[in-house]
Amino acid sequence: MKSIRIVAALACFAFLPATATMAAEGAKLFKKKCAACHTLEAGKHKIGPSLAGIIGKQAGQQDFKKYKALKGSDIIWDEANLDAWITNPKKFIGKRTSMVVKIKKAEDRAAIIEYMKSQ
Repeated sequence: MKSIRIVAALACFAFLPATATMAAEGAKLFKKKCAACHTLEAGKHKIGPSLAGIIGKQAGQQDFKKYKALKGSDIIWDEANLDAWITNPKKFIGKRTSMVVKIKKAEDRAAIIEYMKSQ
């Protein structure tokens, strides 16, 4: 029984560097692909809304005055919804949105989301 706990603990520690590496890569990608329009600083908006603490929150609920497509939606920003959104925002929401950036590579999307979770 003790050996099972040790193996489980080691497995958790083995996962941490991969997550940290993915978040570090996500930071670079966020800066390159997202930071022109978004920040991860609460309440500090640019062309797009701040994305600080967005995971688990309802879309379109911040104090961002330019919401149109997401205002009143029932979308909760979880990893799956964020992934679908940054894959193709227009397809995800089914209506016009001002977000034009699409992240095609699944590993890039996963890294950006991991970075956002780490903030």
